[in-house]
Amino acid sequence: MHPSLKESINRQRTSLYNMLVDPLSRAAKNSAEIWGYREELNEVLAEALKGLPYGRYMYALDTNALQLSDNVTHEGLETMDFHRDRSDRPYMKEITDDQEMILSEAYISLRANRPSITAIQKVARDNKLIGYLGVDFDLRALPLTREIYEEPGQWQQLKGDPAIRSNVFQQCRIDSKLDKEIDLVLPVMEELMTENGVFHSKIHFSSSRCTLWFIDDPYRYRILPYDALVDPDVVLAYPCRPYPKTAVIKEDEVRPILDTFKHLRFADDTIYLRAGSLNIFNGIVGLNFSCDGSHYIPHEQFLARDSEFWEGM
Repeated sequence: MHPSLKESINRQRTSLYNMLVDPLSRAAKNSAEIWGYREELNEVLAEALKGLPYGRYMYALDTNALQLSDNVTHEGLETMDFHRDRSDRPYMKEITDDQEMILSEAYISLRANRPSITAIQKVARDNKLIGYLGVDFDLRALPLTREIYEEPGQWQQLKGDPAIRSNVFQQCRIDSKLDKEIDLVLPVMEELMTENGVFHSKIHFSSSRCTLWFIDDPYRYRILPYDALVDPDVVLAYPCRPYPKTAVIKEDEVRPILDTFKHLRFADDTIYLRAGSLNIFNGIVGLNFSCDGSHYIPHEQFLARDSEFWEGM
């Protein structure tokens, strides 16, 4: 996992932890007074859960992780888990000696089969540990800010299927239909991207097709087969749109990127480009090679022939 992605996750966990510290600490003190009495515990937990509107279940456990209460929900009590052994659940294995409360790593819940997270609060009486309070949360229900993760713009290289890599030197590129007409296809692609509102495109050289995402309809992609790609009239099917001012890739950089795709397709008959994509808004060029390796590279690094990417090539 990239460090900045981990940082984004940790910020959300810290925010949730801070929301829970005080309510769970109060619930633990109130529970300690009637510990071991099922009905009384249910009442205390029901009151505590009112201060945790996003909690799905709240329950009490003894020091061996056997459940002493029912599952308390905002809708009432669920009795089926009374005396359930939760010792093998992932959140119980994260308890440490030096923390009064822990917030588990996310896990997949047994019943709902959804990403969940659990807070475990220690309960003590006369400075002696007597058990735990647990609160389960569906991740989808949490009121976190969750600003969208901003992916770092740096070259990423990913290995593909080992079975393909092991046989890569036994293969040789065979001209596809698109290969034979590539000098007709690339101008059509440039026109669609610079004049017709395509902001993301992926050219599949080996299968002679292209997938396109349009600014006017960004949630659905179009597939252009070979017959459409070699017909310049295809641009008439889409409205003219000004090139976006917010695009990271400049309008006059689109064609050099496409021409570089052509170079990578024909430069070597063993290691060759199978598919190439570009997104004008994030500026990332995607490459998939015959060895099944993939690269995601900032366009300026892709176009700079003295970059680390080209040294590796």
